[in-house]
Amino acid sequence: MEYKIFLDELSKRKDKVYSYLGSERFRSMFRPEHIQDSVYSYMKQGGKSLRPAVLLFSCGAVGGNEENIIPAAAAIEVFHTWTIVHDDIIDRDLKRRGGLTVHEEFRQKALNELGYNQDEAVHYGISIAMLAGDMQQGWAVSMLTELADEKDIDPRLVLYLINDSEMRVQSMLIEGQVLDIQYSKLPVESLVEEQILDMLWKKTGVLYEFASRSGAMLGINKVEPENKLVKAVSSFASKCGIAFQLQDDILGIVGDEQLLGKPVGSDIREGKRTVILHKSFKNANGRDKDKLRSIFGNEDSDIHDIEQAKKLLRDLGGIEYTKELAMGYVKEALEHLSILPSSKYKDLLSFWAEYMIEREF
Repeated sequence: MEYKIFLDELSKRKDKVYSYLGSERFRSMFRPEHIQDSVYSYMKQGGKSLRPAVLLFSCGAVGGNEENIIPAAAAIEVFHTWTIVHDDIIDRDLKRRGGLTVHEEFRQKALNELGYNQDEAVHYGISIAMLAGDMQQGWAVSMLTELADEKDIDPRLVLYLINDSEMRVQSMLIEGQVLDIQYSKLPVESLVEEQILDMLWKKTGVLYEFASRSGAMLGINKVEPENKLVKAVSSFASKCGIAFQLQDDILGIVGDEQLLGKPVGSDIREGKRTVILHKSFKNANGRDKDKLRSIFGNEDSDIHDIEQAKKLLRDLGGIEYTKELAMGYVKEALEHLSILPSSKYKDLLSFWAEYMIEREF
């Protein structure tokens, strides 16, 4: 399968998911106007829709009908969206996907449309973003129920997926987010690589694992998390999820800002504890360590400081090491697919895995 064909297949799934999400029956539920606009804000800007894709590919790979589970693919896209709406508040980011973050968009609307003062506008923007995320979380659950109501999926499986997403997955995501915040204030030398990788899995890998496992169980229409095919695609996506986050960290340092849609170097100012920084710090001499300490986590770091830090992360081998680590995770992930029967869906999963570490945004 050529790479262009894979990207076309990825785009087709995204179009189906977004067509479903954009229907008027959903839009009419979100009121007033600022809630509707905020709920759809990131969807209008577009995304890669990698989680819906792996859910649909996993369904097909075990012999299921992907057309029957579009509501589940849409649900995981919206579930992911609420997490990044809230994540952007935590990170105080101003840009996402080339546009404004939700809290910044509605801060500006409060100033320009509602006549609020600066403090009131900041509070309004954060409030709308929090409420939009709450609405999206409820919407995701509602779409999962449609699998039983309209698609003849076993209701016990639907209940299992709702419980799993709302407790296990969400608990892991929140733990990972809290650890990310806490680690950014700890001396980098006090952490070990395994702690950082565990945090990355909880922030990112667990939702990819859930997407693939859900797709496979929906494909066989049984509550069988221990089924050998279900376990295979779950383990595959779990490792790919870590690789995705490692690549994300690399792009946050050396990526193209126009392609990324957010400022390169923001992770440095925020003091994010990445494998890149950890490895670079281990390889650094005393002077380089002092320089990294002075720049990472310093919101006043200017462009010159950021460029210095980026050069150190390159020269000290942190970026190259992280790239190799991500490739290793993908290699391990692909081994889990060996028990799947040959199909176009198995090929799509393989290409999806490679895309996770080859993407530029």
